[in-house]
Amino acid sequence: MTALLSTEAAAALLRAAHQDGRSIAPLRDRLAATDVDAAYAIQESNTCHWLQQGRRLVGRKIGLTSLAVQAQLGVDQPDFGMLFADMAVGDGEPVALGRLIQPKVEAEIALVIGRDLTHERHTYADLIRATEYALPAIEIVDSRIENWNIKFVDTVADNASSGLFVLGGRPLKLGDFDITNCAMSMKRGDDVVSRGNGRACLGSPLNAAVWLADVMVRCGRPLLAGDIVLTGALGPMVAVKPGERFDVSIDGLGQVSALFA
Repeated sequence: MTALLSTEAAAALLRAAHQDGRSIAPLRDRLAATDVDAAYAIQESNTCHWLQQGRRLVGRKIGLTSLAVQAQLGVDQPDFGMLFADMAVGDGEPVALGRLIQPKVEAEIALVIGRDLTHERHTYADLIRATEYALPAIEIVDSRIENWNIKFVDTVADNASSGLFVLGGRPLKLGDFDITNCAMSMKRGDDVVSRGNGRACLGSPLNAAVWLADVMVRCGRPLLAGDIVLTGALGPMVAVKPGERFDVSIDGLGQVSALFA
């Protein structure tokens, strides 16, 4: 019988997949422990490794904010991953597909935090007061797991299936647009390939942000001033092919684009 993977061994497999640009078999049936805490322990091991290697932590991403996707993976909660500075791509800047394995894109609202969020339990008021501004965003999700054959343990361990992210360049205060009811459309060329609105993200992106703020305090990595929060998808994600361009428009908030070389 093959020995089951420890936390450190699983983390090392994911790091190698990231560095080599290749996917690996799902982890869930190869782990010594397969609960939520074990999956986050793998993620945290790699977070510590990357920080020691000099990567700069600049924020968090929230995943699984769609109730339908949660049901598909058999969970009743979102998940989170780390955002590092080298994952940021400029608005409309060409993205080399060699940086990714099996990318997909989804439209989101990003919040940039202006003050530390360190309470055990946060409220809408705390998040609104702490949010310096919002931006339209495209998350370029990716998976080190073969063929996106993921369950909750796989995606959490794999830094919530993170890849890269693109932020728009026109910041707005939360009071200047309707974060809950804003409509989103994403075009690939001239074709609309994804639609949604703020309510698709746990009823409101603020619900997702409050959840994250609470969880990050419990995990010992609270959201701090300057952190970026990708609050979760506003509509279905779309697979990427070479040469494609995606343009996202969020009513009242603005536009952002991703171009794949």
